[in-house]
Amino acid sequence: MSNIERDSSNRRSNRNTNRYSVNHLFSMRAEQDVEIEDDLARAQKRLRELKARISAQSKKNFVFERDVRYLDSRIALLIQNRMALDEQQEVERHLEEVDPNEGHYPDDRKLQQYGNLFFLLQSEPRHTAALCRLVSLSEIDTLLQTVMFTLYGNQYESREEHLLLTMFQSVLSAQFETATEFGSLLRANTPVSRMMTTYTRRGPGQSYLKSVLADRINSLIEHKDLNLEINPVKVYEQMVNQIEEDTGSLPANLPRGVPPEVAGANPDVQAIIAPRLTMLMEIANSFLVTIIDSLESVPYGIRWICKQIRSLTRRKYPDATDYAICSLIGGFFFLRFINPAIVTPQAYMLVDGVPAKHPRRTLTLIAKMLQNLANKPSYAKEAYMITLNPFVENNKARINQFLNNLCEVGDFYETLEMDQYMALSKRDLQISITLNELYNTHALLVQHIDALSPHEKQHLRILTDELGSAPAQVPRKENRTIDLNLYSRWETPIQDYTTSLMDNVTQSDLLYMETKSILVQIIRSIPHAADKRPINLAAIAERAATTKDATLVRKGIKVKEMLRELEELKVVESRDGYRLMQEEVSAELAHLGNLREKVLAETKSLESVYKTICDHNNYLRSQLEQYKAYLQNVRMTATKDKGVTTGVGVVTVGGKEKKPQKATVLGPYRFTHAQLEKEGIIVESNVPDNRRPNIYFNITSPSPGTFIIALHYKGREKAILEMDLKIDDLLEKQKENKHLLDLEYVQLNVPKVLQLLNKVFAKRKA
Repeated sequence: MSNIERDSSNRRSNRNTNRYSVNHLFSMRAEQDVEIEDDLARAQKRLRELKARISAQSKKNFVFERDVRYLDSRIALLIQNRMALDEQQEVERHLEEVDPNEGHYPDDRKLQQYGNLFFLLQSEPRHTAALCRLVSLSEIDTLLQTVMFTLYGNQYESREEHLLLTMFQSVLSAQFETATEFGSLLRANTPVSRMMTTYTRRGPGQSYLKSVLADRINSLIEHKDLNLEINPVKVYEQMVNQIEEDTGSLPANLPRGVPPEVAGANPDVQAIIAPRLTMLMEIANSFLVTIIDSLESVPYGIRWICKQIRSLTRRKYPDATDYAICSLIGGFFFLRFINPAIVTPQAYMLVDGVPAKHPRRTLTLIAKMLQNLANKPSYAKEAYMITLNPFVENNKARINQFLNNLCEVGDFYETLEMDQYMALSKRDLQISITLNELYNTHALLVQHIDALSPHEKQHLRILTDELGSAPAQVPRKENRTIDLNLYSRWETPIQDYTTSLMDNVTQSDLLYMETKSILVQIIRSIPHAADKRPINLAAIAERAATTKDATLVRKGIKVKEMLRELEELKVVESRDGYRLMQEEVSAELAHLGNLREKVLAETKSLESVYKTICDHNNYLRSQLEQYKAYLQNVRMTATKDKGVTTGVGVVTVGGKEKKPQKATVLGPYRFTHAQLEKEGIIVESNVPDNRRPNIYFNITSPSPGTFIIALHYKGREKAILEMDLKIDDLLEKQKENKHLLDLEYVQLNVPKVLQLLNKVFAKRKA
C-alpha cells in the first residue's frame, strides 16, 4: 500500500470515529437542498406535498367518521320518537359547515402562550401520554384526534412520528405496570386500546392494508355465490330450505329448529361442510402467506409498537412462554389492525360497496381463523370452529416466527435527538389546529394538572397557570382552523445547528464534509456534470465558478478555495484528483440516484392511497348529506307553530296533536335495471338476463321521508311489486350495518339507495 493510500485510509477511519450526526446532517442537507431543481428535488417536493395532503385528508376523515357515529346515535333517537326539539336543533348544528368569517382568533399574547404550550406537549410526549391515561372513555376520541392528527399530524415526518411512538412507549409501560391479569392485557376497550386502533388508521397503516389486502379481498368477493358456511345449524337450515323450495314440502325426518348436535350429526350436513373446510383453510392460508410475505412493508411504527409489547411483556412476566408473548403481539397486530379491515373492507376503503352475503361471511370466518391462530387458544368460542384447528396447528410455528420478526426493528433515539436539534433551528415549526381542539386540550390539562404537574416550578404547570382557565367550546360554525407557530419557552433557538453539534468534530473534518456537500449540490445543479467517470472535481468546481448563474458562481469559487484549504491541511491531494473526496462524492451521488427511484416508487404508491382516502371522504360526506336530507324531512312535516316533536310527522301544539298539511307528491322518477346495476345500487338480481332490458323502477315520494319503489315490466300497466320505504328505516338499517334491502327479485345496496333518494328528491323539496 502506498503512503498516499495509507494516509487516506487513516483519515477516513479517523473521520468515522467522529460524531455521526454532523456527517448525517450534511447528507440530509445535500438530499433536500431547496435551491436545487433537478429530478430528485422535484420528485421529493411532489412526495412532500402528497404526504401533507394525505395527513390533512386523514384528519378530515377521522373527524367525519366521528360525526357520522354521533349522528347515527342521535338519528336513532329521532327514529324512536324520543328526541325533543332542542335536541333536534343540536343535531342540526352538528351538520353546520365552518364559516371562515365567523369566530375569533385568540390575541397575539394568547397565541404565543399556546405556541409555547403545544411545543412542550409535542416535544415532551410524557405529558400527553399521562393525559391519555387520565381522561375518560367519552373524552378520549376528541383528545386522540388532537394527538394523532394535529399534534403529530404530519404522518410522514420522522420527528413527529418518533415523538408519537415515544408517547406510546410511555402509555404502554404504564399499562403493563398497572396490569393485574396477563390475559386481559391490551384486550379491553380502554383509552390505550383506542389509541392503538386510532394509530393504525393513519396514512401509513391505510397504505399497507390497501397494498396487502385489497387484491386478495377483491378476488374473493367476486364469487358472490360461493357459500362456505360451516356452522352446522345454519348449513342445516339452508339445506332444508332448499329441499322445501325444490320439492314443495319438508320430509318428516328433517324438522326445523334442531339443536347444534343434531344438525352436526346429519350425514348430508357433514358432506356439505367437508369440502368447505378444505376450501376455507386454503383461502385462509393464502391470506396468511400474503401477510407474512409483506413483513418488510409493515409500517415502522406498527412494528415498533409490537417490539415494545414484546419487551414489556418479557420484563413484567419473565416466565411467560414465547407463545404467550406472541399472542399479545398478535392481539395488537391482528385484532386491532388486520382483522377489522378483513371483516369490514368497505370501511377501510379496500373495496367498492358492501360485499354480498356469502363473501361477507367468508371474510368473517377468515378473520376468526387468523385471530385463533394469533391467540392460539386451547378452545374455540364457537364449537364449530374446532373443525378448523388443523389450520391453527399447521401454522403455529410460522405465525410465531412472523410475529417475532415484526419486532426486529431498530430504535430511533439517535435520529430523534438529531431531529430535535433541527426542530430548534426551524422558524416554521407549526401545527394546524381548530379552536375547539385548542380549548379542549387546554381544559383537559387544567382539569388534570395536579396529577400531570404537581410542582409549581414545572414547565407544564407554569404554562397552564399563565393561560388560566380554558375558554368554552365555540359553536361548530365558528370552529376555525388556525396555523399555530410552535417554539420553546426555555430552549434558545439554534441559529446554526452545525456548530451546535460540533463537539468532537475537528475544523478540518467539518470543512471536509461541507466541501463534499457543496460539490454534490453543484453536480446536481449542472446537467451531465458527473457523466464522465472518475469525476473530475477540480474541473467541476471551475465550471461552476465560470457559469452565468450567480448562485453557482458563488459555490464554485467557495469550493475551489475549500479544496485548496483541505490540501494545505493535508486532508486531500490534488495530484491524485482528490481521490478520497471523489470516492465519497460518487457514493453520495449513487445514494441520491437510488433515493430518486425510491421516491418515485413511494409517490406512485401513495397517489393510490390518497385517491382512496379522498373517495372515502366523499362517501362520508354523502352520509352526512343523507342526515341533512332526513332532518329537512322532519322539519317539513312539522308546522311553523312552536311546539315539541313527539314523533316524526306529528307536532304537539297547545297540548293537542296537530297533523301536518298534506304534502306534495314527488315523482315518479324512472330508472332502468341496467342504470341501477351500473351504479352499484342493485347488488344481486334474480331477473333472467334476457328480461332485464324490459325491467324498470319507478320511485315516488308521496310525503316527506316516505318513498314507494315500484318494479315494472314494459307493456304491463300494473307494477309487478311495490315496496313502501321510510327513510328512517333505511337509516336504521345503515346504522346497524344491514346493507342489503331485499325487493324479492333484486337486492339493493342500502347506502347507495339513500344516496339516490337524496340526490333525486332533496333538491326538489327545497
